[in-house]
Amino acid sequence: MEVLRPSLININGRIYRRNVTKEEHYEEEDDSSYMGPPESEDLAEDETCDTNFIEQTDKGFRCAIDVPSVLYKYIIGKKGETRRRLEFDTKTSISIPKQGIEGQIVITGSHKAAVSSAVTRVEVLVESFRKKQPFTHFLSFSLNDPKIQEGFLKFKDEVLEQCSQDHGVEGSIFQNPAKLHLTIGTLALLNETEVRKACEHLQECQNFIRDLTEGKPLPLEVTGVEYMNDDPAMVDVLYAKVNVIDRSDKLQVIADRLVEHFVSAGLMVREWDRVKLHGTVMNTLFRKDSTACLLHSSVFPAEDTGGAGRQTMSEREAFDARNILQKFGSHRFGEFELNSVLLSQRYSTDCTGYYTSAGSVSFS
Repeated sequence: MEVLRPSLININGRIYRRNVTKEEHYEEEDDSSYMGPPESEDLAEDETCDTNFIEQTDKGFRCAIDVPSVLYKYIIGKKGETRRRLEFDTKTSISIPKQGIEGQIVITGSHKAAVSSAVTRVEVLVESFRKKQPFTHFLSFSLNDPKIQEGFLKFKDEVLEQCSQDHGVEGSIFQNPAKLHLTIGTLALLNETEVRKACEHLQECQNFIRDLTEGKPLPLEVTGVEYMNDDPAMVDVLYAKVNVIDRSDKLQVIADRLVEHFVSAGLMVREWDRVKLHGTVMNTLFRKDSTACLLHSSVFPAEDTGGAGRQTMSEREAFDARNILQKFGSHRFGEFELNSVLLSQRYSTDCTGYYTSAGSVSFS
């Protein structure tokens, strides 16, 4: 860490220095080690806790904070040393529920400033390691309308018939037609409370969505394919282009405003200035051997890499898309009316073959 330019972290509008830690120590509870202020750092007497209520009790002060159980191990540390160090530095006692049991971390101490300092340190740890959790859900626009699926299957059959001799082009790298979608943004929701919170925030977006769509479904067309990288001979992701039929920017505005809302709520991290709306039709992360089972599709911006026989980011084999682009660059997948935005669960499948939905908002 640079002394003059330390890494910073924003916790509820307050800026703190992030101390260096080794990620590999955090795979399991017994391998966790302390990340926090050095022993010589004095307790700030005027340090206050802005977002958590500190109550006075007969024995001193107490504050309970909500922390997902999957993050407990980062507060406990290797053989409990992180918790002991926090307790020693702040002169407090930190009570943590058993691993796997959702509850509150309770911090008690003789002085309010000590409890406030401990709360702040715990929040810094939680926020730091929350960002390292894989995403669990994503906001999506489903593209699995029967007409679009039919157009996609026709595209797949014709590509395999005419371009299978091209390097890397084979059936397993095509999207699952039932899971065709546009991803708006990804979320790491670590317990049911956070899922409910995300659903509530999605409902809060309903009014502006219906204002933009005038309370009606949005007619879309899916036409043409494009690739992600610079070299059409070495492509990893080929996607279908999606546009509103009247050529308005309503879909883009809805996506951007959804991201803005969820980023402001602290449920999503902004990746780009604008959402890149695209529907993946071919992805080399899907590539697998003939004995592996087809599981699920990737989502943008983060790609799913799980599943038997799936390739990882480091070993993925690109494909030559030049003939595909020449012959099918203007392929028409079809038109349909989009009528909802979904909070979709990663690694899941519902009765239609699409991702299981934790929540939704309709356009009409």
